[in-house]
Amino acid sequence: MLYHLLYPLREIFSPFNVFQYITFRSASAAILALLISFILGPAIIRKLRQFQIGEEIREHGPASHHKKKGTPTMGGIIILTAIILPTILLADLTNPFVQILLISTVWMGMIGFIDDYLKSIKKMKKGLVARYKLAGQILLGVIITFWIYNTPAWDNFRTVTSLPFFKDTVVDFGMLYPLMIVLVVTGTSNAVNLTDGLDGLAAGLLAISFTVFAFITYISGRVDFSDYLNIIYLPGAGELTIFTAACVGACIGYLWYNAAPAEVFMGDVGSLSTGAALGTLAILLKKEFLLVIVGGVFVAEAVSVILQVGYFRYTKKKYGEPKKLFRMAPFHHHFELKGWPESRVVIRFWIMGLLLALLTLSTFKIR
Repeated sequence: MLYHLLYPLREIFSPFNVFQYITFRSASAAILALLISFILGPAIIRKLRQFQIGEEIREHGPASHHKKKGTPTMGGIIILTAIILPTILLADLTNPFVQILLISTVWMGMIGFIDDYLKSIKKMKKGLVARYKLAGQILLGVIITFWIYNTPAWDNFRTVTSLPFFKDTVVDFGMLYPLMIVLVVTGTSNAVNLTDGLDGLAAGLLAISFTVFAFITYISGRVDFSDYLNIIYLPGAGELTIFTAACVGACIGYLWYNAAPAEVFMGDVGSLSTGAALGTLAILLKKEFLLVIVGGVFVAEAVSVILQVGYFRYTKKKYGEPKKLFRMAPFHHHFELKGWPESRVVIRFWIMGLLLALLTLSTFKIR
């Protein structure tokens, strides 16, 4: 909004010319998101406490987590506010990349809000029925597919995606690409949701992932940089740098309150929306395979749950007695039950996230 209001006035007041620079608006978005988190965070946490919107700890979770019962949840509202406001103020809202990403984030934020509302306020243990949540994720995938297929920005790259480590190599999914979109959006939002089980874990990993994507969005929208690094050039994609920078600022600002011992949990309103934003970014930038690397910890967490459930059912069917592959899944709980303090698990997972971030960035030169 500020971009649309102030940049046209640059002929009258020359300092407004700075709004043409994506780097300036991105830095401003990150700082603004951080300030919004710091300013609104305490007020939102007080309101959550006032209305007794607290976390319900699952009975079969680690015993050490039972002391967290009643900690305010739905703190994802802080993250969403700190992402959306700077983006609206500083990004070009006529840009289709920005439009799709905002809709994706808000859409899954609403689904997460309903889930949290049913669990924390209506005291329905399971919250939103899983099939309804899945239906919302699939519908979002369909909306993104329709938008991509009807927007000129993707005319030459509609059904393709790039391969990391390979120069000038793309994979064309053809008619199966809509299925890929649904899979990425659903998988990423659920993976972040599963990872959000320890104080600061998901927020820290999200900040790392969005930082990497801020770099990718910027170079993807620059014809000179994308040509030099042999990646797909997407005119207009640079505007997503404002969104990703806001995501980084919002996650770091939220981490101020979510670091151990957490004052607030993000809930599904935060984890589903940020997960969907991460997946949508990968789709829009044609970096779906790269997402597996940069979000490797999220992927590992989701896979640990799939393996645990699969092994449990397999052993029950074959031997009549179910067995576990991990002590508990998602596997951050496995390390807790092995005796690792929660802070150690979080920091070591962050370190893994940083290493994967460096590997992701290295793929642009190792080709």
